[in-house]
Amino acid sequence: MTATAVTLPAPPQIHPYGRPALAAAAVLLGSFLVGFDTRLFSIGLPDLRGAFGLSFDQGAWLSTIATAPQIFIAPAVAWLAATFGVGRVLFWPSLVYAVVSAIIPEVRNWETLALLHGLRGFLLGVFIPATIMIIFRNLPLKWWVPALAVYAFRLAFSQSTGVAIVGFYETHLSWEWVYWQDVFLAPLIGILVRLGSPVEKIDIALLQRADWGGMALLGSSWALIYVALDQGNRLDWLQSGLILSLLVAGVAMHVFFFVNETLVRAPWASHRVIAKRNVLLGFLIILCFNLASMSNSLLVPNFLSNVVGLRPEEIGGPIVVGVALPLLVIMPVAVIMIRLFDVRLSLLIGFLAFAIAGHMGTYITHEWAAWSFLPMLLIQSVGQGFTFLAAVVYLLANSDPKQATAVGAYVQVLRLGGAETGISIMTTFLRHREQLHSYLLGLHVPSASQKVTDALQGFTAPFTDAGASAQEASARGVASLAALVAREANVLSYIDGFQLCYWGALAGLIVVALLGQAPRGPLSPRYY
Repeated sequence: MTATAVTLPAPPQIHPYGRPALAAAAVLLGSFLVGFDTRLFSIGLPDLRGAFGLSFDQGAWLSTIATAPQIFIAPAVAWLAATFGVGRVLFWPSLVYAVVSAIIPEVRNWETLALLHGLRGFLLGVFIPATIMIIFRNLPLKWWVPALAVYAFRLAFSQSTGVAIVGFYETHLSWEWVYWQDVFLAPLIGILVRLGSPVEKIDIALLQRADWGGMALLGSSWALIYVALDQGNRLDWLQSGLILSLLVAGVAMHVFFFVNETLVRAPWASHRVIAKRNVLLGFLIILCFNLASMSNSLLVPNFLSNVVGLRPEEIGGPIVVGVALPLLVIMPVAVIMIRLFDVRLSLLIGFLAFAIAGHMGTYITHEWAAWSFLPMLLIQSVGQGFTFLAAVVYLLANSDPKQATAVGAYVQVLRLGGAETGISIMTTFLRHREQLHSYLLGLHVPSASQKVTDALQGFTAPFTDAGASAQEASARGVASLAALVAREANVLSYIDGFQLCYWGALAGLIVVALLGQAPRGPLSPRYY
């Protein structure tokens, strides 16, 4: 799931929350729920396809349907919470989410399954934008950075532990627990919000000048673009009429959104609110983070699964030990760094760690096992801990709290759209590089080569000794050689993927060098 997911501090309320600890607990639980659910679904999808009896195409569309509604609703959630109150926006969706999660494992009809996953994704898109607002409305200023640190911690932690949790469910419980865990967690979020927040009055003034057209256009445009990005690699991008239509429609609706914001009397998310140098560079920092962090969130588990052939329960342990557990130490250090020194120093350390980890990934071979990645994972955990939190704090420090809902809309688009763009780029890049390396390796395997002849004889001999006919043994020998070439082509493509993450980290370092100092405020370091 995903880069930054914060909304900016809303204007102070006349009546603050009476139980700040409970409201803060709702924030943290909500953010962890989103991170775990997104990660568990993506990792467990192959097994879910088998459990539901879905084809590969149906499984791919189910993943898209489960996420696209998030990006449709997420940009508007900050405005909805400011207008109707956080309690109203979170309480009832949390209960419905629990009910839907309980029903899904019992469904086998494809249409019903798609509908329920779409509804579940829509409700999931509410949690992060709504809950994070409580941090700034509820907690004292001195607790803002630690609360954001715990929130940032959930991103890397859920990515790292998601593989292990899926493996645990499949080995010791059942695949249904990917959904059933939310039957207990989601209502708890609603209860904590209800107990920790007052009953807020509906802001009639905001409601009367609501820019419904702008909200619908922005959410719909990026939902269409997301679907195109998510399905593009599978359907070969512009060679598919569906992908082309989705991209054209999404871009056109986004243009209409900007036109709408210039014409309406009270624009909901005018582009002027983010037209600041530091804010735009902060968004670039997030995009660089999305790309650099894929060395951890995408490349390592996918390599171990696709090339080495390991199951989630075999992959999860090293990733937990290498990333999740070290973050328990790294995050407090990152908080201290941000409180004492300029946030740009933390960004520098984080991207440098990602660059080192990406470079280490260019030395992988097919002999690497899960624990072989441990040194790389430890360095990646430093990048995860320092970069994401620092980027969040920098964006907040450079944004105007009076325009919180507008900036929050763009942040949500960046959170989901930026992450999906990075995944699509990396997935397509790996596919094309694998094809290229397979072709190039084939050029070095001429049929008349003595080495190839010796290799074929070596692959053929076991089948001949097992009693296979000469023709059958020869065919199996050729297939074994082809599998060897395919494996090495895959390894080379992942090496290129780590190289791309390395360049993403270097791009992040360049952007950090261009960042201006944030204005003095509650998030400024002690030694300003």
